[in-house]
Amino acid sequence: MTSPLSDRFHKQADSRNLGRRQFLAAAGAVGVGSTILQNNLFASAVGGSKAETVIGELYETLSESQKSVVCKEFGDALRKKVNANWHVVKPLIGSDFYSKSQRNMVHEIVKQLTSESGFELITKQTEDDDGGIDAYSVAWFGKPGSDAFEWMLTGRHLTLRADGNTQKKVVFGGPIVYGHGEETAPEDNLFFFQTEKVNKVFAALSTEQRNKALLKASIPSESSVRVEKKENYSGLSVSALSSDQSALVNEALTSILGVYREEDAKEARELLAEVGGLESLTLQFFANDDLKSDGVWDMWRIVGKNTCIHFRGAPHVHAYIHIENV
Repeated sequence: MTSPLSDRFHKQADSRNLGRRQFLAAAGAVGVGSTILQNNLFASAVGGSKAETVIGELYETLSESQKSVVCKEFGDALRKKVNANWHVVKPLIGSDFYSKSQRNMVHEIVKQLTSESGFELITKQTEDDDGGIDAYSVAWFGKPGSDAFEWMLTGRHLTLRADGNTQKKVVFGGPIVYGHGEETAPEDNLFFFQTEKVNKVFAALSTEQRNKALLKASIPSESSVRVEKKENYSGLSVSALSSDQSALVNEALTSILGVYREEDAKEARELLAEVGGLESLTLQFFANDDLKSDGVWDMWRIVGKNTCIHFRGAPHVHAYIHIENV
């Protein structure tokens, strides 16, 4: 059974409930409005993207001592690190390292990087897992508005990225991470609705197709979430499915990407189209990891020429999305 919050995810439109004008007014009330208004150059530098605009504006409010801690070179090795539970830098968002107005701006960035329903999910997840977004950390790699830039938020069961599309052919700017809690029952996690969507595909398969999709090996290590760029993978190719079955795959992919802002979901679809669309993907279900022996496959992957979506359903959710064409 999915949670009420997960149910609402399917019912709400992908929109923002805090407009740019409202945010400026709120920011002004806490003393940063003048700084924001003086730095509209970031809006044009990143093509008007709201998240990256606020990232640039927040960067301008940082003192030199703050920048020395949280701002790094674009080539720093930490930018490429992928882990379900780590901090890219030590200062937490909620610490006195940041001002109240700076913390508010971080919350706004997270809101702009997600869909309306996705923001609810991420907010709930961070509250359950570590007390809220203020328990996470952020860093800048390169300078906002430059040709090579990335912003990263990290913490327990969450990595978000934004790069103003400076890294062409890479969705989000690199692999992202999501997850949830210590629940032992898979259906209690916030992202179980994605497992339900993927298992709906499995339920529509023929016996022959199921035998191909269901792998006897255990799910690969979480460290193996890079895009392998192979032509063929173990599992069931979407190219072998009927149009009705492919439509269910599309629904599942929509539920996964729908947590995030529309422009990132759109880029993922565009990059997928470049390598053959849905038919370039392969479905993998892992038979050794049926957590409740109920035929609901809690460990699954969607992989392809430019895609690795990894979902580990227990002992709690660790999930990764990595899509890039290089």
